[in-house]
Amino acid sequence: MNLSESVTAEASPRPPVRAAQYVRMSTEHQKYSTENQAEIIAQYAARRGFEIVKTYEDSGKSGLRLDGRLSLQQLIADVRGGQTDFKAILVYDVSRWGRFQDADESAYYEFICREAGIAVQYCAEQFENDGSLSATIIKSMKRAMAGEYTPPRGTIATSRPIERCGHCIPMSWRRSSPISARPAAPCAATRSPTSCISMTSSRPRW
Repeated sequence: MNLSESVTAEASPRPPVRAAQYVRMSTEHQKYSTENQAEIIAQYAARRGFEIVKTYEDSGKSGLRLDGRLSLQQLIADVRGGQTDFKAILVYDVSRWGRFQDADESAYYEFICREAGIAVQYCAEQFENDGSLSATIIKSMKRAMAGEYTPPRGTIATSRPIERCGHCIPMSWRRSSPISARPAAPCAATRSPTSCISMTSSRPRW
């Protein structure tokens, strides 16, 4: 190879990396629709040299469980079965991958992909998912935060009434009705007269 051929070879752009995108939206009122997610992912792909060749989409699906998320199930099945023609999976952020209550479940599905030689990239996150210590720590925190996310007022929540003594409402719980005066009754915990507050769990379904 002469000098001119060598320069031409070095100047030739690398072929884009084939990638699939996974998008998920739990409700139509959510800030980021699947279209908006796809737009951000497309911008990331253009900057980083990815070519999106397949889309897996779960619309109106909760991120708390794998059940019902047929596209993510299909994605995992394709990866496990070697039925993929891409080397990366692009996701908007950690929460779109899932709001699993056990952060290890989220990590497990990503590990399945990585073990098959397919990297998962979170396009809107402020860290590189490169396996570094800092990325691992931040990603673990993001997964835990995604699982603990409480939906805005007016969204669907699990109704689980309880009785609690005193006036302190624990985090992730909300009053189901204003405090009402009730005849003083012995508290099971303190054996002293007290009023009770009726509350309902606001644990998210997505």
